[in-house]
Amino acid sequence: MKINNSLFRITLDTNPEDCNLHCIMCEEHSPYSSFIPNLKKETGVSKRRMPVEWLEKIFLQAKEIGVTEIIPSTMGEPLLYSGFEEIIWLCQKYRIKLNLTTNGTFPKKSIQDWSELLIPVCSDIKVSWNGATKETSEKIMRGIQFEKNLNNLKKLIEYRDKYFKENSYYCRITMQLTFLENNMYELSDIIELAAKLGVDRVKGHHLWAHFKEIEDLSMKANLENRKRWNEYVQNAFHTANTYLKPDRTKVLLENIIPIEDNNETTEVQANYNCPFLEKELWISATGKISPCCAPDLQRQSLGDFGNIKTQTLEETLNRKDYQKLVKNYKNYPLCKTCNMRKP
Repeated sequence: MKINNSLFRITLDTNPEDCNLHCIMCEEHSPYSSFIPNLKKETGVSKRRMPVEWLEKIFLQAKEIGVTEIIPSTMGEPLLYSGFEEIIWLCQKYRIKLNLTTNGTFPKKSIQDWSELLIPVCSDIKVSWNGATKETSEKIMRGIQFEKNLNNLKKLIEYRDKYFKENSYYCRITMQLTFLENNMYELSDIIELAAKLGVDRVKGHHLWAHFKEIEDLSMKANLENRKRWNEYVQNAFHTANTYLKPDRTKVLLENIIPIEDNNETTEVQANYNCPFLEKELWISATGKISPCCAPDLQRQSLGDFGNIKTQTLEETLNRKDYQKLVKNYKNYPLCKTCNMRKP
């Protein structure tokens, strides 16, 4: 049986081990992580990087099955990837939009140069933003310079608005964060800052607690945190309604929703659905294809979905393991506790 294809996005884990920050919640680059030293011990390489020569084949296959967006690495900093400008060129060639997640440091070039490259090809630029203040931001995103990142964001928006006025093409700009016990008290302040700057959206997700040291930072860790989270959500929507962007529209809030069951400990509500299956695929730097963004060791329990070196994206969608997952994912242990499922 052939699955009805509605796939619209591919994420390429181009350079997961390349990053200039050490965010505390990051699976690989956190100061609590032993991932990279173990990677070298187990594989003989300290950094995995997708060969640039794979890119055009992936873009061609993506175009043939109707993909409209490509995301470069969300693990690591994609702007450090040696083939990043090749990705921009391929987006232009195949008329596929770039959906970028960046830590906001904009390395290797000036923010003006990056703006000129990115704004014409991006549908959305998601800038990691984990606090409204220097103290909170720098405690979580170890290595950033808050004021410099703030200036980068201002310059990016300034160029976006100029480009839109001259070319009638609009690139959405998003602040993206991880919901943590030690930054959620600033959620309303982040939204107010977003409105002031002209950021279109504030989006986030609950913590994947990769390390024992950060388990208590989850807003789902205990009843007290869950109740506090629901208060933050209520205040967030009040702030979005109160503080408007310069164009007098509201900042869009995404994934900022109440926890419906305050007795919930691990399993999500049965009516929460997967936002990824039949819509998105992930391709690792080694070519492994995955159905979602769950931590790599955990998502291995979902099945075998092949490798881009030996099969096409269309063939992936029709693999037995993939079809089984689509039909039955709510019965899989990992999916039962997934932070990404939505009502």
